[in-house]
Amino acid sequence: MEASKNYNLRTFALELLAIVLALLFLVPFYFVIVNSMKSFGDLLVNSANLPKSINFDNYVKVWGIMKFPKVFTNSLIITVFSNLGLVVIGSMAAYRLVRFPSKFNNLLFLAFVAAMVIPFQSIMIPLVKVASEVGLMDSKLGLIFCYFGFGISMTVFLYHGFVKAIPREIEESATVDGCTPYGVFWKIIFPLLKPMSVTIILLNSLWIWNDFLLPLLVLNSPDLRTIPLATYSFFGQYTKQWDMALAALVLGVIPIVAFFLAMQRFIIEGITAGSVKG
Repeated sequence: MEASKNYNLRTFALELLAIVLALLFLVPFYFVIVNSMKSFGDLLVNSANLPKSINFDNYVKVWGIMKFPKVFTNSLIITVFSNLGLVVIGSMAAYRLVRFPSKFNNLLFLAFVAAMVIPFQSIMIPLVKVASEVGLMDSKLGLIFCYFGFGISMTVFLYHGFVKAIPREIEESATVDGCTPYGVFWKIIFPLLKPMSVTIILLNSLWIWNDFLLPLLVLNSPDLRTIPLATYSFFGQYTKQWDMALAALVLGVIPIVAFFLAMQRFIIEGITAGSVKG
C-alpha cells in the first residue's frame, strides 16, 4: 500500500524517460545486427527494414576471410595478459604509494594522475620509435608491454583510493602473527581489493579488446592481427563491404558482451562494497 502511494506521476515520467533513452542507445545495435543478415544490395536499398529472411551467409564468409579463430585467440591473449600485468603491477604500486608516504611517492602519484590526461595521439610517434629501438614492434609481447605503460596510470589511481579505505590494523595483526610483507599483501590486502580488481579488469578489457590504433601501430604481420584490425580489412580505399564488416562487428562484440554479463554479479558486489566502505 505504501509503495503505491510513493508511485506517482513524476516516477512514471522518469521511468518512461529511462525506457526511451534505453531504446535510443539500443538503436545502433539494431542496425548492426539487422544489416549483418542482409545482402549488400538489400542493405543499400533500405538499411532500416528487417531482413526478408534470417541469413547467416555473411557470418560464414567472414569467419573464413577474417580467420576468426586466429584473430580471436590473438585478442584474447593480449587482453588477458595485459589485464594480469596491470592488476599485479597496479595493485602493488598503489599499496606502496599509500602505505609508505613520502615526497617522492607523492610526486610519483601525481605523475600517474597527470599521465591520465595526456592524449595518446600526442605520443604515438615517439612510442613507435622507442618500441622499434627496444625490439617491441610486431609482437604480441611488445603490444602487451605498451598496454602496461598506457593502462597503469588509471589502474594505480583507482587502486590508490581503495587501498586507503583498508584499515592498517588488519596488516598489523597479520605482521604480529608472523606474516611477511609479501604475505600481508597477497594473503590479506589483495583479496580485499577484489571489487576494485573486477572493475579495473572490466574497464581495461573493454579498452584493450576494442582498441584499434595501438595494435595498428605495433602489429604488422597478418598472423598477429586482432579482431578490430581484421574487421578494418573490409574497408578499402574504393569499396566498403558493409555487409561483411557488420557481421565481423557482431562476432567481435559477442565475446566482450558475454564477459560483461558474466561479470555483472561481481560489479554489483563491487559497488555495494564501495558504498559500505564509504
